[in-house]
Amino acid sequence: MRRHLNVLLVLLIPACATVPATPPAPVVETPAEAVQRRAEAPKPTYNLAGYPPAVRDGYIDGCETAKKSTYGRKDAARMNGDPQYSMGWNDGFSICGRK
Repeated sequence: MRRHLNVLLVLLIPACATVPATPPAPVVETPAEAVQRRAEAPKPTYNLAGYPPAVRDGYIDGCETAKKSTYGRKDAARMNGDPQYSMGWNDGFSICGRK
């Protein structure tokens, strides 16, 4: 009986070992890849009537990023160069991230 217990312990101890998790590499996307991704993915619908197109694009990207969907990504070039896109992205990310 003692021998069976020792064999069982020898088999169970390695099962407790863990492999350290490595974070995924950040995805860098070119503008052409972003256009292609958006063309293939179904566009989410939001009622953003009355807002400029840059705010709408930013809101959708921010909201979909918060939801972790395949559509949403932060467009770094537009975040730095377009204040309306940046405002829309931040609003979308914060509002949809609360849900």
